[in-house]
Amino acid sequence: MTDTVSFGYEDIPATEKTARVGGVFRSVAGSYDLMNDAMSGGMHRLWKDRFVRRVKPRAGEQILDMAGGTGDIAFRMEPSGAAITVADINPAMLEVGMARAQKRGLDGLVWSEANAEVLTFPDRFFDAYTIAFGIRNVTDIPAALREAHRVLRRGGRFFCLEFSTVEWPGFADVYDVYSHRLVPRLGQLLARDAESYRYLIESIRRFPPMPAFEAMIREAGFVNTRVEPIMGGLVAIHSGWKI
Repeated sequence: MTDTVSFGYEDIPATEKTARVGGVFRSVAGSYDLMNDAMSGGMHRLWKDRFVRRVKPRAGEQILDMAGGTGDIAFRMEPSGAAITVADINPAMLEVGMARAQKRGLDGLVWSEANAEVLTFPDRFFDAYTIAFGIRNVTDIPAALREAHRVLRRGGRFFCLEFSTVEWPGFADVYDVYSHRLVPRLGQLLARDAESYRYLIESIRRFPPMPAFEAMIREAGFVNTRVEPIMGGLVAIHSGWKI
């Protein structure tokens, strides 16, 4: 990892990013799901449904949902009968997820405060590792990918849902205007926090394009990697296998 990393459009010392990202998510935790609906027009729900269909959780499996604090992915996988551990570095996000689980009467999920770059789980413990809209906020992405590979059993699968680079020319221009001008205003209106949402949009712009991120997944040891663009690359499902 280099000495500096991106925090939105700003380059900061790597040692500062985890704390600064933590501050963003503490600020937005209570309104996170409301803002996801507002920013995506509810489309994030369809993307997450599609993502979980690709994961294909099964009864008896051990699945780690990393950066899954509010529970959106875990709640979708829970009916499969898999044993799901929801991990997040931010306790405020976990608190939101646990409260939502309690309202749904879901008491079988395991909630764990964990750093994706330095997991405390044993080697070869999980059958699947999922991370949705979280990998771009990690300080050392290659380290997080190596940890994902380490905790997966042989034959285990890695799935990542993340914003990416829009490749449809006309749509790219419209989305650029919408995200930079309107999303911070929505953040101010609905969450009283324009700056955190400005960071979230800028972090998308600084995230590696699909081929580069796929290469990072391969470098971490995964094989049979695949990228599935959605809406011209607005978001993408990345996957790989451990053998």
